[in-house]
Amino acid sequence: MRITQTMLQNNMLKNLYSSQAQMNKYITQINTGKKISRPSDDPVIVMKGMGYRTEVTEVEQYRRNTSEIWNWMDHTDDALDKATKAMQRIEELAVQAANDTNDKDEREAIAKEVEQLQRQLVEIANTNVNGKYIFNGTDTNVKPVEVDAEGNIVVTDTDGRNQDVNIEVSKGITFDVNMDPDKMFNKELFTNMSDFISALKSDDPNQQDEMNRALENLRKGMTDIVNTRAELGAKMNRLELIEDRLSHQEIIAKDTMMKNEGVDFEEAVMNLLTQEVIHRAALSAGSKIIQPSLVDFLR
Repeated sequence: MRITQTMLQNNMLKNLYSSQAQMNKYITQINTGKKISRPSDDPVIVMKGMGYRTEVTEVEQYRRNTSEIWNWMDHTDDALDKATKAMQRIEELAVQAANDTNDKDEREAIAKEVEQLQRQLVEIANTNVNGKYIFNGTDTNVKPVEVDAEGNIVVTDTDGRNQDVNIEVSKGITFDVNMDPDKMFNKELFTNMSDFISALKSDDPNQQDEMNRALENLRKGMTDIVNTRAELGAKMNRLELIEDRLSHQEIIAKDTMMKNEGVDFEEAVMNLLTQEVIHRAALSAGSKIIQPSLVDFLR
């Protein structure tokens, strides 16, 4: 086979271009920190990367969901704390009112304070967070408790009142963020309070028995609120575990994605230095090939 000068030059240029392309590849890797700059460089890495990125995006969304749940539960806990304090004060007043030494004026004064505490409980039951009533199940746009024109307290009865508000915290796993309103701010609670107020204002000789019954009923209502708050605490503990697991999942997913797409800088630098030596050797050899020509021999 006849080897011509043109063939030598073409092969040399082709190899030089190839060497430069390799150098450019390693320089790009070092500059960007990525193994590839376009999908055609390695389709397998790209396909795996899409899956890892989807996983990272999902975990980040789940973590945002847990933040929303915390916001909901923190407001719930705060509301139940205030409701517990209000019920404790009502119990104190009920015990005070059960004393036979109280006259009519004293009972009326107690009744007025209980009425204010009753209004406070109505406001707590209607706690609104970001435009949503948190104590009315899935019917978050409806007030759980209304006060009619005559001043009577009416607990709304809607289809979604006892339904759970579920927020997804992992693939296929949901978390119910609301508490059952009928365990806290139910019709019975407000009826018992109204009965207690009526007994305080009544001149009936049997009013003492009525107040005693109301006191027992109010104690049951306070116990229900305390138990509901304990249930909320258990949910919050579970949410902490879920949030911790999501945090670890996010770290693992990002680390896996980085290992798939990220470049090993030490290896990339060594490859660049090696390729630079090869390129310099190719340039040196090429200069010796190109230098002689027919003109040089005709001198």
